[in-house]
Parts: sequence; structure tokens; C-alpha cells
Amino acid sequence: MGKSVKDQLGRIVSTEKKLTPAVILVHPQLGENIGAACRCMLNFGLTDLRLVAPRDGWPNPAAEAMAAGAVEVLNTAKVFPTTEEAVADLSYLLAATARRRELEIPVIGTDKVGQTLRNYSNQTIATGIVFGPEKAGLKNSDVALCDAILTYPVNPAFQSLNLGQAVNIFAYLWKSSEGTAPPDTFQSDLSEVAPREDLIRMIEHLETELEKSGFFYPLEKKALMTQNIRAPFTRAKMTKQEVRTFRGIIKALAKGRGTAREMGRKNE
Repeated sequence: MGKSVKDQLGRIVSTEKKLTPAVILVHPQLGENIGAACRCMLNFGLTDLRLVAPRDGWPNPAAEAMAAGAVEVLNTAKVFPTTEEAVADLSYLLAATARRRELEIPVIGTDKVGQTLRNYSNQTIATGIVFGPEKAGLKNSDVALCDAILTYPVNPAFQSLNLGQAVNIFAYLWKSSEGTAPPDTFQSDLSEVAPREDLIRMIEHLETELEKSGFFYPLEKKALMTQNIRAPFTRAKMTKQEVRTFRGIIKALAKGRGTAREMGRKNE
């Protein structure tokens, strides 16, 4: 019998929490947003959730419902009365905000944040990012605790971003710093590209049936028409299975041609 979700999550928390950024939600208001943040955190391998004085208290049933299968991340979340206490053990801290601040603090963009945090984590340096409440965002006093500001390239005319969505973008940026190639599971069962011999036979089969149907007209243009047929099939890099399927299509169309015509006459 497979391991339970709880067992799997426990393993993730124990092996990754020390090396991945902490997500700190300061005075979050809606439980649904906390749950959504938790869910996307686990999607991208983040498990260290910290809450600073959530408005509706903790635990919050609305957060559990929105977290779906990531409830265990909620259950391991730490609650703190102040931002200072929530970030006390972190050595590099980001503030997520779209507003300009009258503070002398560097700004980091989405193109560099993932790798910057990963470099720190590879050195076992604890990192984190602070998100403010839905209504007003972070206070300057919270931002002043941070080493840099992270800002997203949002529309200047509409900078309001849902808390769960904001965390989701950050979690993706973190995970994508490992690389953006598709997971191996999407590549392992692909059929091999068909040998050129099989492809040529398929094309010849198609051309034979097209000739029988009178497609090549006028005859003096047959060579050019043939080239135009072969070129896209060659570029397509068809797999063995695709070639077999397409040959079956050609065969079915060829066999059904006479039958379909006869049935059409009967229906007239």
C-alpha cells in the first residue's frame, strides 16, 4: 500500500524546509487566501509557512478548505505575534511589494530572485519573503526588516494582486530557478521518431491513393504538388505510432471511397 499524503508531506518538510525560503504572511485577512498560498507553495516545493497575527485567528476552517491536498502544510505553519519574531532566524529576507518606498533598500526583479535565493540556500543560509495583508500591503516598518524588495512587472495602472496569486508567482520563480525543462515523466514514454523508410512508404501510400482519386491535376504540376505534400510530413518528425495511425487513416479512406459513393447514390 502506498504512503499516505501525510507521510509524504512529512518527508518533504523534514528534507526541504531548511533549504527553501520561508513564506511569511503578515496580518493575512482571508482564510481562503492563506489556503491558496499554502496550496501553491506545495506545488512548487515550499513548505515553511509563517503567519503573523492572522486577522481571523488560527486555525481557520476556510483556509483548510482552500488548501485542498496541502492541508498538512497548514498544520505545520507557525504563528507569530510580530513580524520581527517571524523572521528572527532568517539571514536574507525579501519584501514583496509593488509600491515605491521612501527607504534606501535595493530592488530585485523576477529575473534574478530565484537564482539569488537558491544561491543562499545552497550555502545553507536561511531565507524568506514577506507578504503584506490584502487590504494595505506591507508597512514600511516591515519592509525595513528586509534586505531587498521583490516587485513583479505588473500593469502600472492596476497593481492590485491577490495574496494567493502573489505567493503563487513567487513559488514558481523559486522552482523555475532549478530549470524550466519539462519533468522527465513527460518524456519517458514518447515513441521514437519513425525511420525514414517507414515515412517514405506512408507518403507513397498517400500519393498512390491521391493519384487514384484524380488529385494530381494538371499532370504537369504533379512533381511540385508531390514536393509540397512530402515537405510538411518530413518536418513533422512523426513517431512510429503516428506513421502507423496515418497509414490506417489512408487505408480506411481508400476502402471507404467506393462504399461511401454507393451509399450516397442510394440516399438520393
